[in-house]
Amino acid sequence: MAQQNGLSSIDDTASGYLSRKPSGVGLEKPFHMLTAAAALTVVGALIALLIILAIDAAPAIRQFGFSFLVSSAWNPVTEMFGAVPATVGTLITAGIAMLVGTPIAFGVAIFINEICPHKLRDPLSIAVELLAAVPSIIYGMWGLFVLAPFLGTTIYPFLIDTIGQVPVIGALFQGPPYGIGMLTAGLILAIMVLPFIASVSIRVLSGVPAVLREAAYGIGSTPWEVARYVLLPHCRKGLIGGVMLGLGRALGETMAVTFVIGNSHKIAASLLQPGTTISATLANEFTEATGDIYLSSLVALGLILFVITFIVLLFAQMMLSQANRKEAK
Repeated sequence: MAQQNGLSSIDDTASGYLSRKPSGVGLEKPFHMLTAAAALTVVGALIALLIILAIDAAPAIRQFGFSFLVSSAWNPVTEMFGAVPATVGTLITAGIAMLVGTPIAFGVAIFINEICPHKLRDPLSIAVELLAAVPSIIYGMWGLFVLAPFLGTTIYPFLIDTIGQVPVIGALFQGPPYGIGMLTAGLILAIMVLPFIASVSIRVLSGVPAVLREAAYGIGSTPWEVARYVLLPHCRKGLIGGVMLGLGRALGETMAVTFVIGNSHKIAASLLQPGTTISATLANEFTEATGDIYLSSLVALGLILFVITFIVLLFAQMMLSQANRKEAK
């Protein structure tokens, strides 16, 4: 009899749970609407930004047409403007930053995760993240007062006397060693993007299952072989994401580049000579733009930077899709 009463109470409890209405049922639809609105807000802001840039850049586009993209002229007095010097400078400085910063960032991440003593891993990781928190204007001031004089008196003369004498590529390292120029700006950007790429890479590499490392070391692999054949292939997608994050920072950086690039609207064959970027041009000249065509040309430069950034993100997405297909095979 007691057993039957116990079973009856259990059945009553179970039926009570089953008949009770879940507390979140009424909130399901508002939740979906709220999250959808949040996603659409981002897309809407992006479209609105593109439309505003296109409208403000329309006067320059109508006046110069396609020649704005291929012209090197930049003369506010005669109102003749072209995007080539700023666009080329943006791409060159960002390319230098990625070529220099990416390998170093990967090396830092691999060292901290695989080789560094455990007691030093947390302090080094914190140091890397603190570098990312330094304001860009501090990098620019340090580059102007410390790095540029050092490069101009020691490194650049050496490059001119050695690599500058090599046929073909020597033209990239010729001319007077001012200390400021596109190479200096690229090196500053490399220092700035390094902590971003390294921080993401550290987090990604730390997520590799320990069994993969142990299996590789168990068959006699060296740390280099573990990093080359186990860690990097396993974390390919995350590492690509970190690189693209750093590239986005390099393309849009303003103040640090403005301090050390020289701000010259000319295309020089040498990386040691002054140049300019889109963001530096906007920072230097936006408040001085008095004419409608002048202001519209600056906005058109911003539109070009927007398009370049979009292409970079599209390329990153294509690389991630390709990586997913390889993993599926």
